[in-house]
Amino acid sequence: MIDRILAKRIVPVVVLDSVESAEPLAEALLAGGLDIMEITFRTAAAEESIRRIAARFPEILLGAGTLLEKEQVARAKNAGAVFGLAPGLNPEIIAAAQQVGLQFSPGVMTPSEVEQALALGCNLLKFFPAEAAGGVNMLKSLAGPYAHTGVKFIPTGGVTAANLASYLKLPVVAAIGGSWMVDKALVNQGKWADITRLTREALEAAAAC
Repeated sequence: MIDRILAKRIVPVVVLDSVESAEPLAEALLAGGLDIMEITFRTAAAEESIRRIAARFPEILLGAGTLLEKEQVARAKNAGAVFGLAPGLNPEIIAAAQQVGLQFSPGVMTPSEVEQALALGCNLLKFFPAEAAGGVNMLKSLAGPYAHTGVKFIPTGGVTAANLASYLKLPVVAAIGGSWMVDKALVNQGKWADITRLTREALEAAAAC
């Protein structure tokens, strides 16, 4: 999973209001060259959307985000997600993910949380909320004492096309999580060509880093 994320360096954070949007969105991302996506468990459509995409597009590295409850972890895994993420660090959620074999990236924003995540066996961590938590400067500070452990971060929250390069230039950053290329308004309006274009532009910007 880490190798594939490192290859693309972008994880689109998707919020789906309708399961009917799931497959067209997956097609739009693939057309733009991106075979990774995170579908957040913030809506009732999340589980079925993951199931449909996993069945039709097995080439997509499919993640489930905002996993806040143990039963959500099980549902995400059963639906076909291969990795999970959360905005915070909850040892019970990490244990639930490990129990069902779901690779998991908890959210961190402090040194103590980084150390706790490492102690629990997680070394690919979501840095959230990235911009509000100090952004690039905070990640540079965290890299000092922790980079040698092999830990990698996926900063999410306030990351945009305008600032993604500053994050991706940091060796400790595996990828960025962003939603501008899969903005809810674009998805709900079915603007698949725009999503494909924005995805392609984001990947080009990431490759330039």
